[in-house]
Amino acid sequence: MTVSVHTNSSAMIALQNLNSTNKELEGAQQRISTGLAVSSAKDNASVYAIAQGQRADLGGLKAVTDSLNRASSIADVSLAAGESVSDLLNQLREKVVGAMDTSIDTTSRNALSSDYKAILGQISHVVENATFNGSNIIDGSLANAIEFIANADANSVITLSVRTIALGGPIITLSAGTDLTSATAASALLGDLDQSIDNLNANLGALGSQAKQIEGHLSFVSKLQDSITGGIGNLVDADMAKESSRLQALQVQQQLGTQALSIANQSPQQILSLFK
Repeated sequence: MTVSVHTNSSAMIALQNLNSTNKELEGAQQRISTGLAVSSAKDNASVYAIAQGQRADLGGLKAVTDSLNRASSIADVSLAAGESVSDLLNQLREKVVGAMDTSIDTTSRNALSSDYKAILGQISHVVENATFNGSNIIDGSLANAIEFIANADANSVITLSVRTIALGGPIITLSAGTDLTSATAASALLGDLDQSIDNLNANLGALGSQAKQIEGHLSFVSKLQDSITGGIGNLVDADMAKESSRLQALQVQQQLGTQALSIANQSPQQILSLFK
């Protein structure tokens, strides 16, 4: 081997090895600091592209969750209002049956009629205030059902039907202007009231079924989000235990490489001993 003061092959080899170790050490430190084995496209282009696609789907599912949560809230508010109206209709029936008694005096009948009208007013207030996020699906203000997105591509929907449970509507046929001024009037109201109660209960059952469907789909979307998140982690997450061991090994290699370079740089000094 040629001994030269111009070319130090040992030092160049040691420097190449040290640079390689430093580069690997830098990569290990980045994986540890980010927690990701693939944090950019240059780490692994194909895996990064797949992970980004799954992250896009995950973002879409977040929008689905927001939409379904809104649907669930509207359904819950509507159900609460419907159940309150159902209770009020039962109270109305008590007043109507009481007013059918021909033996009560005028004062008692007027009191029953006053209570009856007050309950009708309560029903109207409940229906009018059953609003969430500007939507009321039970007061007849909406002509069409509300559709909520059900998947990440927004090409599938879950529908929440509208229904009118206001007074004088197709479900509750009683009008706000009725009263119990006579036993005959009360008798005429009873049939309509019983039909209204049956109509309302059937519609509450249908609304409850839709609310249950929304709740079930929300649960599915949540599980799907967890699965996709786990899948992305499997693709890009770093094995921290492995990286910790790798980091320590590379640090030792770096120290040894530095020492090897230092020794190689001393080689030209040996030439001076030849000229003593």
